[in-house]
Amino acid sequence: MGEDRIFADDELKQMGARTLDILLASIEQGNLETAAQLARRMYGEFLAMHDLYRDWVTHILSIIGRRYGDEALAEALEETVAGYTSRFGSRYAGKGVRRKVEILAAGLRGHLHPFEIQEEADHFTINAHLCGSGGRMVRDGAYDRPHGFLRIKNPQPMTFGRADFPVYCAHCHFQNSAQTEPGGGPLFHTEPAEKIGEGPCKITIPK
Repeated sequence: MGEDRIFADDELKQMGARTLDILLASIEQGNLETAAQLARRMYGEFLAMHDLYRDWVTHILSIIGRRYGDEALAEALEETVAGYTSRFGSRYAGKGVRRKVEILAAGLRGHLHPFEIQEEADHFTINAHLCGSGGRMVRDGAYDRPHGFLRIKNPQPMTFGRADFPVYCAHCHFQNSAQTEPGGGPLFHTEPAEKIGEGPCKITIPK
């Protein structure tokens, strides 16, 4: 390697490889300590990308709300939420409630925070003691710092009737009314915590 090189070719190759592939190879080789380190690395990589896209979307929503008002913000949220929930339709269509709960839980695990699922006589309840997306933003002061994200000032349906509501969390209102399956109703109902970032958000799934 020439004196002007910073990395060896093998190092560059390793940096470009998926952490998952390196992790699986470590398990196959029986190197569990390295595998554990790689699992933590993969978690950090995904969380960083998760939060980047979360914050990017929230910034865009903040610009829409501040420049064009609540009506335009509500239209943007309604259209975009309907867009992604309709794409889920094929995953849920024809599935029994057990499988629907499993699919929803798999999606929620993508926020990388634990939650509890309880089964009642006629419904399931998912309690996220700290929402891994919107709740964490509130807890971490993303709305209250200089140049922070938008809080929707006036109580209205998309704020669950609350004032100064975090703009990211407004998408939950539109999920509650979007059709997950063609011709059907929403799969679940979300109720944000009374104090977002401090208490649990609740998702109810009817049987």
